[in-house]
Amino acid sequence: MKSLKFTICLLLACVGLPAMAQSWPSKPIRIVLQFPPGGSTDSVARILAQPLSAALGQPVVVENRPGADGAIAGEFVARAEPDGHTFFLASNTPMMQVPLLKKNPPYDPIKSFAPVSLVGRYIYVLVSTPALPVKDVGELLGYARANPGKLGYGSYSGVTQLMHTQLKLAKADTTLIPYKGEAPTVTDILGNHVQLTFATPASTLPHIKDGKLRALAVLLPTRSSLLPSVPTAAEAGLPPLTAGTWAGLFAPAKVSPEILQRMSRELNAAMQRPEIRERITALGFELAGSTPDEMGRFMQEQLVAWGRAFRDAGMNPE
Repeated sequence: MKSLKFTICLLLACVGLPAMAQSWPSKPIRIVLQFPPGGSTDSVARILAQPLSAALGQPVVVENRPGADGAIAGEFVARAEPDGHTFFLASNTPMMQVPLLKKNPPYDPIKSFAPVSLVGRYIYVLVSTPALPVKDVGELLGYARANPGKLGYGSYSGVTQLMHTQLKLAKADTTLIPYKGEAPTVTDILGNHVQLTFATPASTLPHIKDGKLRALAVLLPTRSSLLPSVPTAAEAGLPPLTAGTWAGLFAPAKVSPEILQRMSRELNAAMQRPEIRERITALGFELAGSTPDEMGRFMQEQLVAWGRAFRDAGMNPE
């Protein structure tokens, strides 16, 4: 009798899953961000929320929960009800830096979340002051080797610290100078107080066009449509960095596969719309989608790559 009851309950649960997916969404969907309002990721989320709302028949709202390198937003989503109405648009910082560099992270990036789709990659540009007598990465490396310690490299994030390590691997002796943000770093390069950094097009593109900054390489697998004449870091001759700068969409663990697949399909359809791509590319963000399974494999690869990159940079869990 107990066996029969167990079998009946199991069958009812299996029947209930497709029914749940068919009735989804039954209320507004929220996309949680680790960033405050107004930044590029916030704008990307709000642009994508509009076509998602139309496709899903429910409002899609963006909820900002900044702080602690994204751990606040990540923990909130990890603990949310797995009913498909809460998602996390996360960058590599909360999904890689938090779990790899904290001794007691508040969540596991694989076990605590269900992947939905890759959303895209952040564009970073290696920029230098035009006061330097260099026109490309090869000349920059040669100058740095001939003038050890004389070039100041502005660093304001984990990504820029990792890229300084890449320059060191290329035998470029530059001095790392810490900053509290991208904007003051770029301002000091414009004033030739420091000579180079990796920064986003949002803060550098107008100065590049005006000739006040020199763009030497982009940190992307392929060239950016914003700077088509600028080579990728690999093309320019920098050591390869397999740890990427990206954003992806995640749900709490245990959300039904049917909901994950539907959300992934609608998100990727929205990202294919030319007017959406044009608006988001202008923000310095390269859209790139995936299936949930592809995103899961990508996460596994990135955890390995970021772990190696952090070790190479001497960055250990604290």
